[in-house]
Amino acid sequence: MKRRSQTQRPERRAAAVSRPEPALDVRPSPEGGDSEKNAFHHVTVLRGETVGFLEPKSGGVYADVTLGGGGHTELLLERSAPEGRVIGVDRDERALAAARARLERFGERATLVHAEASELPKVLASLGIERLDGVMADLGVSSPQLDDAGRGFSFRAAGPLDMRMDPSQGETARELCERLDETELANVIYQYGEERKSRPIARSIKRAIEENALETTDDLRAAVHRVIRPKHGQRIDPATRTFQALRIAVNDELGQLEGLLACLPDVLEDGGIASIISFHSLEDRLVKNAFRDDARMERMTKKPVVATDEEAAGNPRARSAKLRVARRVPREVAP
Repeated sequence: MKRRSQTQRPERRAAAVSRPEPALDVRPSPEGGDSEKNAFHHVTVLRGETVGFLEPKSGGVYADVTLGGGGHTELLLERSAPEGRVIGVDRDERALAAARARLERFGERATLVHAEASELPKVLASLGIERLDGVMADLGVSSPQLDDAGRGFSFRAAGPLDMRMDPSQGETARELCERLDETELANVIYQYGEERKSRPIARSIKRAIEENALETTDDLRAAVHRVIRPKHGQRIDPATRTFQALRIAVNDELGQLEGLLACLPDVLEDGGIASIISFHSLEDRLVKNAFRDDARMERMTKKPVVATDEEAAGNPRARSAKLRVARRVPREVAP
């Protein structure tokens, strides 16, 4: 059955959350010992491949714009010893604290910044850095964020309906669902979750709000299950796409990625390399098109690099990971 025109795809990021522009925080992240490091345990995906493509060298300057627990950055610092430097950027203060504990042994070679990926040019300007030898990004939500019920990213445990990667600013998922009208909410779920039943799901969510029954992740899951009933033995929960869609909208994830991709040719040295890992088709399509269509970037991977069977068996998250890499064309060729 064809979808009614009412729910055709909206303009990109129609429901992106507007938020005040934060001041960059280039101070070291909060002190955190082993407890912080262990609390934010994240198994890094495609670690060797992502860092290896950057061709690390001593004296090189690199940026990891999705620092997380610091797994990629740690390897990059090791391989760019003794003088390589990495600027680690993340909008999650808890991730920064964990990364600081992990990277403390590298001293001033690691600079951690509380900021968003799209703010990379601003971060570099604040540090007096003009250009980089490499940039890497591991997109999406991390395992520690998913596993922390208090963050509201997952339906696996009851928690507040939040989903913000930076809890210090912006709308929560609950507030977003309340602010959008039913059609706008359906569009978000359809566009960012690629959910065919977005209209009845949006109607169910709005009904739950009217009944004061949408406060937790369990409530959201129940609202989806009223439309799509789980089947016995079903591996993927019917609420998965809706949770993904709201998370992407709350954090403006595609907008952040577009901002990062747009600035890469400006912040990379001639021959500088960008390695980006994506986890779903919306992200991968943006990366693929940017690397293919921008004359200032030359693709180093025409097809995405994926995890080996061994890595996927040990880390289920790696199964959907796709790594794409591109190099900055010299400016005399493509300014």
